[in-house]
Amino acid sequence: MKKFFVSTSLFFSLLFLSCNSNREKTNKGINGAFAKVESSSNINVDRIINSGELIIATISGPDTYFDYQGVGMGLQYALAEDFAQHIGVGIRVVLVNDTTELYKKLQLGEADMIAVQLPVEYIQKQGFLAAGASVHTKHTQWAVRKDEVDFAESLNDWFGKGIELNIEKKEEKRFNSRHQVYRKVRAPFISREKNIISTYDHYFKEAAAYTGWDWRLIAAQCYQESGFDPNAVSWAGAKGLMQLMPSTAKKLSLDEHLIFRPKENIATAAKLIRQLQNQFAYIHDKEEQIQFILAAYNGGIGHVNDARALTQKYGGNPNKWNDVCHYIINLSNARYYRDPVVKYGYMIGSETFHYVQNIMQRWSLYGGDISRIKLPHSSPQMNDHKIDQQRVHKRNRFSKEHKILKPSDFRIESSNTDD
Repeated sequence: MKKFFVSTSLFFSLLFLSCNSNREKTNKGINGAFAKVESSSNINVDRIINSGELIIATISGPDTYFDYQGVGMGLQYALAEDFAQHIGVGIRVVLVNDTTELYKKLQLGEADMIAVQLPVEYIQKQGFLAAGASVHTKHTQWAVRKDEVDFAESLNDWFGKGIELNIEKKEEKRFNSRHQVYRKVRAPFISREKNIISTYDHYFKEAAAYTGWDWRLIAAQCYQESGFDPNAVSWAGAKGLMQLMPSTAKKLSLDEHLIFRPKENIATAAKLIRQLQNQFAYIHDKEEQIQFILAAYNGGIGHVNDARALTQKYGGNPNKWNDVCHYIINLSNARYYRDPVVKYGYMIGSETFHYVQNIMQRWSLYGGDISRIKLPHSSPQMNDHKIDQQRVHKRNRFSKEHKILKPSDFRIESSNTDD
């Protein structure tokens, strides 16, 4: 009897060890398939934690990743950001044009994972592991390198029941509550007779002396940004009268504790405008330059230069706002934001179009005059209007046909209520 119990105990011990050994050598995909792996140590997760950042490779798009006024958005990005927070690190995005580049970045170690939904079968054929966020009905998932089993297991453990739904609801709420730029064009004055627009006019005039702009133009921009509310805070974290992001303010030497002070906020915005004047110094027409600067202030200079590159590629004048704004609007269209000349991907360009249009109209209502604009003397950043273009690649499989929008498809929305 004693021998029987010893033999039985030995049998189950060996069986348990065998099961554990097999589990360490496999990684389960979303479709129940197993892929052989080598090790289950935590060395790869530790490497990411020690580096302080998770590097994701992704493709620009409304569901994957896009930059909205300095804030990363898109469901796949939001999920990756949640995992990064889960392991206590920051996140960095490597943006590419197609799946071939995605796999290349991962293979070369330039990214820790691919944060795009890809077919599991295709991931495995490419020699990678499917792990993390998935769409079961489509048999798609993220991808990591084949030897990073512990990383794959950490991703799978994190992506539990309810994670995606929770993040999706948060992302939808954040997107729907974003700062709107569609407003009724109106010109509130403290006193029309005395030509007083706001209590901050003297600060606008100081900024005008620095930038060479008409002070009424800066006032019109301020009203568009905050409605003259010095304590305004957007969902994205932009603060103060001119809605400065803390990171931008810091780069321009403004301490965050001063960001709500009207004088400092407006003066720092003037520094940013002056920087953008230097960036667009090759545009010699004053009104044209103003519109490009306003677009870059709102949507980012990278997206504006993407639109200019598209304009040049398709035969327009990249220094004419009426030509470029067509592509600003259509950078929400996959045909354009996945064009090889585009470096910064998807944007909600219609908002930037309205932003520029509203400010220019409000400036006119404030009594603005282009003759009051004095362009500062500075060295242009580019020769004439030439734009560096990337080598043209084949159209990737994600591209789709979309309706092409024109500026005339949009109009200023009117409202009887204040923003």
